[in-house]
Amino acid sequence: MRMWMTNSKGMCRQHLLGEHLETHMFIGHLRKKRGIDGYIRENCIEMLSIYDRHKELAEELIRRGYRHNSPLELEDTVCVYYYDQWQRDVKVDKEIALNELIARCPKCNERYKHF
Repeated sequence: MRMWMTNSKGMCRQHLLGEHLETHMFIGHLRKKRGIDGYIRENCIEMLSIYDRHKELAEELIRRGYRHNSPLELEDTVCVYYYDQWQRDVKVDKEIALNELIARCPKCNERYKHF
C-alpha cells in the first residue's frame, strides 16, 4: 500500500484506481491501530492527507467518467489521532514518489509527459 501524492491527472487508470482503493485500506488499517512504522519508513503514507487525497482521487475518477461509490467522510479519518504526532506529521516526498511512479509505469510516464 502507498500514497503516491502525485498529480492524479497524470496517473494511469491502474494507479489511480489502486491509490483510491489504498486510501480506504489505510483507513481500515489505521482503525485497527496496526503498526505503520514500515509505511512511514518507506515514505508511503501521509496520514493527515488521507481525506483530501481521497477527495482528489475521487474527483479525478469522476472527471474520467468512472463511477465513485465509496465516499470517505472526514469523520472516517479520526482514527489517525490515535497515533503519535511524529507519525501524523510524516510527509510523502512527492518528487521521489513521482520519479518512482514514472520509472515503474510506462503509462504514467507517458501521461506525465503531457503536463
